Amino acid sequence: MEYINDMTLIARMAIGGDKKAFDQLVRKYQSRVRKFFLAQTLGDSQLSDDLAQDTFIKAYTHIGQFHGTSSFGTWLMRIAYNTYYDYKRRATPIPSLERGDEVPSNSPLPREGSGVGLRLDILQALSILSDSQRTCITMQLIDGRQIDEIAEITNMPLGTVKSHLKRGKDLMVQFLKSNGY
Repeated sequence: MEYINDMTLIARMAIGGDKKAFDQLVRKYQSRVRKFFLAQTLGDSQLSDDLAQDTFIKAYTHIGQFHGTSSFGTWLMRIAYNTYYDYKRRATPIPSLERGDEVPSNSPLPREGSGVGLRLDILQALSILSDSQRTCITMQLIDGRQIDEIAEITNMPLGTVKSHLKRGKDLMVQFLKSNGY
């Protein structure tokens, strides 16, 4: 049913130029896209909002290239993934806890009071991962995506995604254990 609703909105947008239809798609998917970027940027909400906006602009301008072979959400996350990596190729480094940069207060990770330093430790654990490991872990644990969907979005072989997930989780567990968890 969700697929049919999305396809109806996409058709209204692509064929009739119905901007309200696209606005409905934005409202439906904006929190998922923003969560992805918040995790990738280690909680930088301003950068996450900018990247999300770029993602939706790209989706709007390329809506005619959506063929429906995957869900609109998967197609949109592929655009988000590419937007993030385009940004990474040309940008300055994201905040690093190791460099002593300020820790963002609106991270998608556990809130203050959920354990002494847990939120900071999870941010730090994410910051030690490679970009590919962090992307795969974010998509699986925060977005709830299946491994095959992560492979489709990232254009990585299934085995590579599984490897990034295992290694990333192992590194996070090792880091958290060394910090008393």
